[in-house]
Amino acid sequence: MYNKLALAISLALSGQAAFAAGNTLFDDVAPNTAANVPIPVGSPLEATNPLILPSATWTQTTIAERDANGVAGHFWDMIDTNRTGVDANRYLFMPFEPSNSDIVAMGECGGGTSNCASGALRIDTWTGETTTIVAIGTENWQRGDASRWAPWGGWITGEENWSPGSTATTPTGRLFEVTNPVTTDGSDVDFVQRNNVIPRVSHEGLAFDADSAFYFVDENSSGSIYKFVSANPLADNGDDYFNAGTTYALKMSGIGDAFDWVALDPFNLDGRGAADAVGADGFNRPEDLEIKTLGDGSQLLFFAATGTHDVWTINLGTNEVYQFVSQATIDLATGLAVGSAFRSPDNLAIDADGNIYIIEDQETPNADIWLTIDENNDGIAEGIQRWAGMQVTGAEPTGLFFDLANPNVAYVNIQHPDSLNDRTVRIEASPVPVPAAVWLFGSALAGFAGIRRRKA
Repeated sequence: MYNKLALAISLALSGQAAFAAGNTLFDDVAPNTAANVPIPVGSPLEATNPLILPSATWTQTTIAERDANGVAGHFWDMIDTNRTGVDANRYLFMPFEPSNSDIVAMGECGGGTSNCASGALRIDTWTGETTTIVAIGTENWQRGDASRWAPWGGWITGEENWSPGSTATTPTGRLFEVTNPVTTDGSDVDFVQRNNVIPRVSHEGLAFDADSAFYFVDENSSGSIYKFVSANPLADNGDDYFNAGTTYALKMSGIGDAFDWVALDPFNLDGRGAADAVGADGFNRPEDLEIKTLGDGSQLLFFAATGTHDVWTINLGTNEVYQFVSQATIDLATGLAVGSAFRSPDNLAIDADGNIYIIEDQETPNADIWLTIDENNDGIAEGIQRWAGMQVTGAEPTGLFFDLANPNVAYVNIQHPDSLNDRTVRIEASPVPVPAAVWLFGSALAGFAGIRRRKA
């Protein structure tokens, strides 16, 4: 359990966390208790103060917005960067999430009903240039959501909708790769479907582990967790990586018990049906995925289950599964179970010190971002604290992503505001000046309580 003396110290230090600072300042804050106050629709504050941040010294700056940058897409979603290559960490990649019906309902699409939904955006963080790298309507792409850089240098995304009975008329549940994500100007994009060996599901979270195994979820009320092991895991291109391999689904006997990855029928295009056929576990709307690598090289995979208001941990080394965070987890602002203050976890993010952040799938004034505390890295959080709140009317925060080159910079999308002006915001953490006596007092107590943070 979370050390209650540590909690008392944290609250007593007038806004300063009692933990020793690590590589990032993002986790060195007290719980954020300020209320979300909706901003008037279209107010300039949408650009300058969309979030309630945990420190007054931190800055939030709009680096791209739909109206100002002439971007056609709505509902900017998950974010990743180019993790490899000459200009690694320079670009941000994100899909647009709407379906054709969403766009028609918004009065767009010229009254049509197809080829007007999803696309993808690239933001150059060095120059500020925005480029639509996948044009709206390409491959009649619907509900673009996922965003993950592949080890060989491609960008992977997919469709969040999957209707097994509709494949004859409406392609859904597809996985895509942009094979030239850095060099394309949008007119020459190589946008390739990758379902020759990957079954179709409602895609959201995607992740690669240290052995280049590929994990994904089925974002459904009874969705499973999947792992694809390529026959060529060291492939230097997506054609070879996705040419052959085996897809597995997670099947467990109980929380904390060992589980198995059960092989699926390779000829069943319906990933949901294939998982059900082997008795794989279903979770209520599993969404985002993140993998945390510990100091000893072992890896923990986290996924959010929106429908049951919890986040789960899979230990990829021991094949054990745990409930990481739930409504019974201690809220560090109160010392009590967080309860219904924590609802509908959706996106996950991981900072430079390995802390997991949870973004709620709610609109203002209920949309929050939470920081989790897992002192011993056992995959079960001792506590959770509200980190940031959303103020833009009609919007939710999505795609939170911590810069891989700068531990004190993060990015988040302000999605589907009532103003219809989606934007990407850069957050930069700055230290809060604290009198030396206070730091000495806090350090002494923290040392006595034995709560200094152990970094992975």
